[in-house]
Amino acid sequence: MAELSDFSDLRALFVNCTLKRSPEVSHTQGLMDASIALMREHAVQVDALRFVDLDVATGVYPDMREHGWQYDAWPDEVWPLVEAADILVVGGPIWLGDNSSITKKFIERIYAMSGLFNERGQYVYYGKVGGAVITGNEDGIKHCAQNILYSLQHVGYTIPPGADAGWIGEAGPGPSYLDPGSGGPENDFTNRNTTFMTYNLLHLARLLKDAGGFPVGGNIRSEWNAGEHYGFEVNPYDENPEYR
Repeated sequence: MAELSDFSDLRALFVNCTLKRSPEVSHTQGLMDASIALMREHAVQVDALRFVDLDVATGVYPDMREHGWQYDAWPDEVWPLVEAADILVVGGPIWLGDNSSITKKFIERIYAMSGLFNERGQYVYYGKVGGAVITGNEDGIKHCAQNILYSLQHVGYTIPPGADAGWIGEAGPGPSYLDPGSGGPENDFTNRNTTFMTYNLLHLARLLKDAGGFPVGGNIRSEWNAGEHYGFEVNPYDENPEYR
């Protein structure tokens, strides 16, 4: 086995977007735990949340208490963990071929913070790494993962190769990942993808942290607003209708 980097200064957050409140068994958590265990073996500080357990308001603002909601756990309980994490892994089930409503709600709250900036003047998620874990009893792993990973990269996360893992049982009613006889925990394809995803997340987070974050250059909002457009020139077709 190749010598690995020291990952002990990295911090990861796993957010389980199951529809089931604790302590009900979550099959998504079962698969996420495999990745969590690998990270903890390398002394990574790992935090884990079951999002549905928290009184998080629905919306796309940083604090929904300022928009009519009586309670919102996001700014005080969730956001500090998201902001501190070098790695974010979003996990959830497939329902009707798509991500759960809780997954969507979490992504919306991630989006709510996308107007903030890091200490370098970049969008706040620059320099952070994202991944996805999906479980279910119907097709849709790739569809659900691509929705999560697209959303994360859109707001600034960096996505490594093989950034998703998942398990689905036989189509239709049947055993889920942790159920006896499901074959999920023993599935070589799922275990390989989960392992590769975990290490790829760690490797990319290591590279970015060692580099001091995502490179600065051509991506500072305040400079763009001040008139520095980094060599970009307006397309003449946009200014002169005679070109059309």
